[in-house]
Amino acid sequence: METRALGRSGLSVSRLLLGGGSFGGIGSAPELFGRGESEEEAFELMDTAVEAGITVLDTADAYGGGRSEAMIGRWLAERSPEPRPLVSTKVYNPMGEGEDRGLRAARVLRQLDSSLERLGVDHVDMYVMHEWDVDTPIAETLGALDKLVGAGKVRGIAASNISAEQLEEALEASAEHGFARFEWVQNEYSLLHREPEEGVFALCERHGLGFTPFSPLAGGWLTGKYKRDTPAPPESRMALRPADYVAYENDSTHDAIDRFVGAAGKRGVSPSVLAVAWALSHPRVTAALIGPRRPDQLRSLLPAVDLQLDESERAELAELFPR
Repeated sequence: METRALGRSGLSVSRLLLGGGSFGGIGSAPELFGRGESEEEAFELMDTAVEAGITVLDTADAYGGGRSEAMIGRWLAERSPEPRPLVSTKVYNPMGEGEDRGLRAARVLRQLDSSLERLGVDHVDMYVMHEWDVDTPIAETLGALDKLVGAGKVRGIAASNISAEQLEEALEASAEHGFARFEWVQNEYSLLHREPEEGVFALCERHGLGFTPFSPLAGGWLTGKYKRDTPAPPESRMALRPADYVAYENDSTHDAIDRFVGAAGKRGVSPSVLAVAWALSHPRVTAALIGPRRPDQLRSLLPAVDLQLDESERAELAELFPR
């Protein structure tokens, strides 16, 4: 699989990254800890990803309340893959009901050490600020992250779920204080969620940052599996976390997806492949983060890497989804 430089971090990543958000839980939701993929299923997904040329395993300390990191750590120890995939993890969310959250310096340092222990490694390649902490000055957070980079515990840092205004503030703070800066952004981006086009992409271009979008399938909506006036499939994201996607539950979205499914059929590809290819084809996108639940789902997305869409084709597909 093709790899690309990740901003100016010095890291190179495959064009697809494997997300471990459903390993031992469904994201960071405490009420869903223990759900999602079992360790055996997670191992099978990681085996399949490495065989396909995926070079990054993405997780977070709070995914499954630490279960995701622990599963990845045990897989790394048992498989001893060579070369070892890059490991990316995140910090912000609480590890359990009632536990602390946020990005105070002491917590960032503490959480990274606990992540290293679960992962069974002495450093992580990619460390990501999972959310913006309105209660902590960004300079304090960046100072802690800079210490981790300086200590060799982290190779590169990034921000997720960040607005253009927040990203600009963070970059200015790094420049002012001489701290390591965010080298890439990991925000949601898909045909149904195009917010990065409203400022984040311009900042990434101006500052030479990478961009690794998550949810290029919009939580499964762009696969066409959610039908109008029909209950969501059991264990699907819409069934487990409907609040995240309720805004899509309307006739306009269903009409757009019907048109999109037809466009995929005309190209002889699945809607999933076309949706991921559309995200990958943006010139600012370095790689896309995917979260398949089964090996066959992962394999089915691989053709997206080779499906080239030019600017006019991107625009034509985007027009199917009125904004």
